Amino acid sequence: MAKRTRIIEGTWNCTSCDTRDIPARLRNCPSCNNPREETGQESEFEFGDVDAASGKAQREGVTDEKALSASGAGADWFCDYCGASNRGDTPLCRNCRAERSATSRALVAEPEPSDAPPPPPAKKGSSRKWLYVGLVLLAVFMCFFWGSRTHDVTGKVVATEWTRTVHRESFQRVSKTGWRDELSTTSPRMPVNGQGEVPGVENIRDCTRRQRGTRQVADGTERVCSTKTREVQCGTEEKCTRQKLGNGYMKEVCEDVPKYCDESYEDCRTQTRYRSEPVYDLSCTYDTYAWKEVDVREQSGNDSSPRWPELPVGRNDRLRREEKYLVRIQYEDDGVQKHELEPKSEAEFLSWKNGQSVSLQVSNLGTVSDVAHAP
Repeated sequence: MAKRTRIIEGTWNCTSCDTRDIPARLRNCPSCNNPREETGQESEFEFGDVDAASGKAQREGVTDEKALSASGAGADWFCDYCGASNRGDTPLCRNCRAERSATSRALVAEPEPSDAPPPPPAKKGSSRKWLYVGLVLLAVFMCFFWGSRTHDVTGKVVATEWTRTVHRESFQRVSKTGWRDELSTTSPRMPVNGQGEVPGVENIRDCTRRQRGTRQVADGTERVCSTKTREVQCGTEEKCTRQKLGNGYMKEVCEDVPKYCDESYEDCRTQTRYRSEPVYDLSCTYDTYAWKEVDVREQSGNDSSPRWPELPVGRNDRLRREEKYLVRIQYEDDGVQKHELEPKSEAEFLSWKNGQSVSLQVSNLGTVSDVAHAP
């Protein structure tokens, strides 16, 4: 596509009398006649606003021959003797007539822009959004850091408790149901000292057809559609690149490039349709043996002598034991606080005595992270 070129004239500000927006073609201030010198401010030109979407300068381009000639003269140079700025194609200083030397500084022109398209403009408010997210994350981190810091506190054991439970289970004959293809007659074996038993399968009977499950069966085809999105060309849009020429002028090159938009479309395909069908099989009743709980006894206390309750055990019985221990601790940390410790074994439980001093590590949020015997 055809490229369109414009020359944009910049403006500069006089540092002697503060006159602003002086056209680049004027090398002397129109108010105080001060020549534009080699300073950080007077050698920096302003070219106006730029459209964020296209990159096109909002300032009108110059068309007169004098300005176009000045823009093509090359980068300005500054006189070594008086500091005045001069056209890039002139060998003598316009102010003091000194010759341009190899040490005369020149403004640096920007390199030609590449043909790569400019990056898309940043969305408005995106930087503010990420700043807000960063502040929130920082606040969360600071709260977590403060809350996780711990300090040492001294407390004492105010109570100890224990509970022991014994379950008596008996290996008894029971009736169950199962699928015929999974049943095979086997003789049971009774346990010895509560172990080594075999349930067995005996007296398979009363087999009837029952639904065992379902299966998927092909039942024709169906058309299935889903909405998708794709990018399509929807016209053209203007994109511009700019190059500062180092003499108060800027060259702008614009061209029309393809514009793409999101388009929704229906993606359809034909696929096999399925229906569910019940699957039937033979379900039978059979005799077997299983452990069944027949008795349970519990004993508890707050002393330091945990005891198991007694239960009589028959020939085909076994005992299952459960134990639970609790140590209650009280300490001072911004008021009276309580903490419960659950020892995993009798030996660990017996190491804690009522009235004993303990050392705790407590976080600023009040969470106890460690409990130890006080030295």
